[in-house]
Parts: sequence; structure tokens; C-alpha cells
Amino acid sequence: MKPLRSLSPLDRVALPDGSDPMALSLNENPFPPLPSVQAAMARAARAANRYPEFLPVELRAVIADHLGVAHERIVIGAGATGVIMQALRALTSPGDRIVLPYPTFDGYPIFAQIASLVCVPVPLDDDGHHDLDAMAEAAVGARVVVLCRPHNPTGTLESEAKLRRFLMRLSRDTVVLLDEAYIEFVEPRHRIDITKLIDDFPNVFAVRTFSKAYGLAGIRTGYGCCAPHIARTLWTMQLPFGSTVTSLAAVVASYRSERQLDQRIRAVVDERGYLHARLRALGVGCTESHANYLYVPDGLASPERMYAETGVRVRGYAGGGVRITIGTRQSSHAVLSALASGVA
Repeated sequence: MKPLRSLSPLDRVALPDGSDPMALSLNENPFPPLPSVQAAMARAARAANRYPEFLPVELRAVIADHLGVAHERIVIGAGATGVIMQALRALTSPGDRIVLPYPTFDGYPIFAQIASLVCVPVPLDDDGHHDLDAMAEAAVGARVVVLCRPHNPTGTLESEAKLRRFLMRLSRDTVVLLDEAYIEFVEPRHRIDITKLIDDFPNVFAVRTFSKAYGLAGIRTGYGCCAPHIARTLWTMQLPFGSTVTSLAAVVASYRSERQLDQRIRAVVDERGYLHARLRALGVGCTESHANYLYVPDGLASPERMYAETGVRVRGYAGGGVRITIGTRQSSHAVLSALASGVA
């Protein structure tokens, strides 16, 4: 008998499972890219032996034209995280203070550490909203304030009126990172005209991504919309060849398929409503989410125990809170079955 060939490191590489119904910890879209988007990326891959644009001028133009804003207001990055990191590097100095809601997206403390900033965490209020009064007080003398709309992890949403009152209390020297990574899941009546907001408050820097609603987390493409003078500063720090031909193709194809994407977003929002209602019926309290996840302040088992006993992966927070990404109906049933089995 011939000996079995040993596996090389390349043979052991494992790609993510795009349809895994138990993957409910990273707020990924449960659906793979649309067929038309996949086809566009495959065509782009044929030119992978060639460099992309030296600077992402064309990608910036595509995004700006789609949003109806001037090209010089847009900056590009490797996902929202890349844009945020660019902004912090360009607009802050070591030792500056950054005010954060707590809890918040895990990346912000890491970004602050990389940029040598001092974190000032401000706890959310009892309903999972930003404590805007406390944040305004903490922001005195701070260089950056982070505000997520909707908030991660609670999914709560501050009204435009409250946001504007908050911004009026801040110094124009304080940069406000308005994280809108999940804005596509918000009902249109609750969305803000970002261009108008930035015109009124030039210290606002809005950040968005193609990772969530567009289902393109794996291609790492995000953008920021800001006042032209800020964008010019960041554009001088844009990484050469930093945006791939695959990203450009995927964004263009996604914009051309927005009607189908809207149907997928609606499916996620409907599933959010279903899981929220079922959890409430079981006596499990959730915040009123406007994103593609639900936040349970307490009452569930630890994520480690849930995964060990049921295979469901959710995100846990200090104090016992759990964030559950909205997936398919199979995903919702897995969560509900875990609760029914007595894991919580």
C-alpha cells in the first residue's frame, strides 16, 4: 500500500463558509454576493496580473456619483476600518483624547491604541442609546468623538434632531466620526442627508462600508464622506494601489443591482422582526434594533457555552450582553432552539 501523501500548508487552507447559518457573531450578510456581482468579480479576477489604479480615482467617482456628492468629499479605505484608521492617522496626534460610547465596535479601542490616543469611554444609557449629555461633557478638549448610527452593538438610533443638538455643543475642532456601517438597514425616513449635515457641521466625518448590507465583507471596501478640506488631507495619504480591481467591479455591479439588494435587505429586516418577536414571546428582552442584529442586555448564556452546546456563534459583551446577527430563518430557529434546550 502506498503511503498517503501528507498535506501541504496550502492544502490545509480553509475558506469561510458563506452560507453557515450558525455564524451570527460578526454581523455579516447571510447571503452571498448576487450572481451579477459574482460574475463581475470573476471577470475582474482575469486581470489580477495587472495593478489597479494608482489612487482610487474611478472608485471614488463611482461612489460619489451614486450618492450625488462632489468627488472631493469621498475617501476610500479597506472597509470602514481602513477609512477610520486613515482619518485618525491624518487628523490626530499621539496623546489626543477620543471619546467612545461603551460598549461599542471592538475596533475603536484598537484603532486608538495604534494611533496612540487616550480612550474616554462613556457608558450607554439604560435603553442602549448614547448618553449624549455625558458624551458632550467628556468631549471638552477631545480631538475625536465616535458616534454610531445605528449603534453597534445595541442597534439603537439617535434622531437627527438629537444629533444636531449634540453637534452644536461640540467644538468645531473636535472631529465627529459618524459610523454608519449599518445605515442601509435603517428605514429611509430615519436616514440623514449626510451632505447637508456636513455642510452645517464640517467637523463631521461619516463612514460607510460595503461589508454589511452589500454582502461584500471579504473584499474590504469602505468610504468616508466629509468636508472637502478634510478629504484633501486624507487623499494625500491614500495608499498607492490600495484599492483592488475586484472592489471596483463589485461596487459597480452592486449599484447596478440595487433593486435586488434592497429585496435582500428587506428580507434581513423582516427576519429581524421575526426573531425579535419570538425572543420577546420567550421573555427575552431586546433593544429596538435598526441594524442587522439584535442585542440582548442579559438573560442568555455565555457565547462560549452557546457555541459548545449548540454550535451557534454570537458575540458577548462585558456585563452579560449578547449581540445576535440576523441570518436566515434557519439561523433564527437555531437561536430559538438553543434557548428552548435550556442553554440560556
